[in-house]
Amino acid sequence: MKPTRKDISPGTRVSIVQKQDQRTGRLTEGVVQDILTKSPMHPHGIKVRLETGEVGRVQKIEDTLA
Repeated sequence: MKPTRKDISPGTRVSIVQKQDQRTGRLTEGVVQDILTKSPMHPHGIKVRLETGEVGRVQKIEDTLA
């Protein structure tokens, strides 16, 4: 199951799938800057903007201890 909005906050390290990578499933890792989805959950993942400016849907939350 995809993470919900309450699981994600600015500063969280996540893996996202960007629009152009949806067919391949290629994940991009980064740190959340903004949460763009207003609803508490979304079937394709919560849309976020990373600190690098990349936008995509969260597929998983990365281990913060790594």
